[in-house]
Amino acid sequence: MPGIDEMLTFYPLGVAVLTISDTRTFETDTSGALLVERMQSAGHKLIARDIVKDEIEDIRVCLREWLENPEIEIILTTGGTGFSPRDHTPEAVKPLLKREMDGFSVAFHQKSMQSVGVATMQSRAFAGQAGDAFIFCVPGSPGACRDAWDGLLELEFDSRHKPCSIAGALPRLRDVCA
Repeated sequence: MPGIDEMLTFYPLGVAVLTISDTRTFETDTSGALLVERMQSAGHKLIARDIVKDEIEDIRVCLREWLENPEIEIILTTGGTGFSPRDHTPEAVKPLLKREMDGFSVAFHQKSMQSVGVATMQSRAFAGQAGDAFIFCVPGSPGACRDAWDGLLELEFDSRHKPCSIAGALPRLRDVCA
């Protein structure tokens, strides 16, 4: 039966949160703040947070820097996953991935269908592995961030989740969470 095994040890993950927006500031970034609050409440460590313009090179510069930091195991991005002319997140991030996690997109859309209906089809949410870290890219609305976290990422990031969690795919936890 899938779920949290309370008998196992919880291992906090090192997380970075990147908001991709031409207009948001730290004061107005409710989506990034929601992701930070949720992951910290779950017991994970915020290693970095930033906001960048929705420009391919700006996004890549930040992500490349974070991918060089061994403390950052998970990168959450919010914004830039739709179809407006300024939405460039998939185009910026996908070339950095060595493997995509197709199941995240499927699970996100199933969950999102419950809250926004067929409008979920306008999201290009995705995830994948870049180096030893994992990048999860979700839409920029607080509702979409809630859909991504609640019941999806919160469980995927919990080392006690069985039959497996992303923790077992991270180098420092492969031997203890496999």
